[in-house]
Amino acid sequence: MKILFLTTILARKKQLGGEISTQAFIDALTKSGHEVSVLGYSRKDDLSFEKSPQEIVIGQRYIESKRTKLYSTIWLISSLLKNLPYSAGKYYSRAYINTVKEKLSKENYDVVIIDHSRLEWLNHFIESKYKTALIAHNIEHEIYLESSKSAGNLVSSWIYRREARLVKDMEDRLAASLNELWAYTPHDAKYFSSLENVGKVRVFGIPPGLDKLKPIASVSKQCDIGILGSWSWRANEEGLQWFLQLVYPHLPSSLSIHIAGKGGDWLVGKYPNINYRGYVPDAQEFMAQAKVMAIPILSGSGIQIKTLDAIASGSSIVATPIALRGISDPPSTVKIAENPEDFANLLVSAVNSPATQQASEEALTWAQTRQDNFIADVARAINEM
Repeated sequence: MKILFLTTILARKKQLGGEISTQAFIDALTKSGHEVSVLGYSRKDDLSFEKSPQEIVIGQRYIESKRTKLYSTIWLISSLLKNLPYSAGKYYSRAYINTVKEKLSKENYDVVIIDHSRLEWLNHFIESKYKTALIAHNIEHEIYLESSKSAGNLVSSWIYRREARLVKDMEDRLAASLNELWAYTPHDAKYFSSLENVGKVRVFGIPPGLDKLKPIASVSKQCDIGILGSWSWRANEEGLQWFLQLVYPHLPSSLSIHIAGKGGDWLVGKYPNINYRGYVPDAQEFMAQAKVMAIPILSGSGIQIKTLDAIASGSSIVATPIALRGISDPPSTVKIAENPEDFANLLVSAVNSPATQQASEEALTWAQTRQDNFIADVARAINEM
C-alpha cells in the first residue's frame, strides 16, 4: 500500500520521546512492505539534517518554545487570529496545506495517517475516499489543564486554559472524523471511545524504538544513578525539581548522579555529586551505563518512552507510578515508589545490588517481544483498514 504520513517534526533522528514513537510507526509500516511518504518540518537549529528519500520537508520550525525568541510571539498572535491552539498554530502553514493537496492530487495513496491531533487543520483537505487514522500520542488537553492549575500567574493560567479548551475541541473533532484512532494507553483509548461517532480505536504497545537492541553485557557502569529527559518540557522539569528537592536530600553524598538531556544547563556546578551531561546521542547506552535509572515523573499523559528505553538498557529502574502508565507487566528490574523517601531508599538499594545478568537479560527479552508485537499490530491494523 501507499501511505501518506503527516507529522509535525520529521522524527528520524529521534531526539525526543514523541519522535521515537512516531518513527516506530513509520519503521513498522516500512518493515511490513508499505511505501510511506512522510511530510513534516525539520528543526530550525539542526544544521546536520539530511532528509531520507521517503521524507518531504515542509520547512523549518523551532520545537522548544524557550528557544524560539520572537517566533513564539508570532505563533501566539497567529493562533489567536485563526482561533487555533498555540500548539497547532506553530505548525500551521500554507506550504504544508499546498504540499498535502499536491501529493494527494498526483499520487494514488491508500491510507492517510495524521500524527498528532494538532494537525487537525490538514484534515479539511483530505477527501473522504481515503482511509484515515489519527495517532494520538496522549490526551493533550489534559496536560494543559494540569498546567493551568499550577501556572504562576493569571495570564499564564488563561493561556493554558484557552489551550486546553481549543485542543479538546480539535482532538474530539478529528477523532470523530477519521476511520480509526490509534492510542498509546488504555486510559487514552477509553476517553476517545466515549466520544460520539468515533470509529475503531486501537491500543498499541509502543516499543523503545525499532533499532536493534544492544547486548547488555558490553556496557560498563559509569555512574550510580542516571536521569534522562528533555528538561525544557514542563512535566520533565517538574519531575526533576521534585527529585532534587525531595529525593536528593535522602541520598548519600558519595553517590555519583549523571543527568542527561537538553535544557538542563542550570545544573552545571550546582550540586557536588551531579554531573550534567547535556544531550547524549545514544539514550540506551547512557542508561545502560547507570547502575540504576531514576524516572521521577509526576504528571502528563500518554506513555513514557524514557521508561521503555530504560527497560531495554537492562539497568535497574526506580520510577513513579505515572512513569509506568500504559506499561503493563514490566520486568523485575523495575521498582515503583511514589513517596520521596521510599524513592531514595530504592535507589540506594539498587546501587548496592545492581541488576543481575539474568534480570538484565529478562528486561532485554521483554523489550524485544514488545518490538515484535508492535510490528505485528501495525501490520494487522493497516491490512484490516
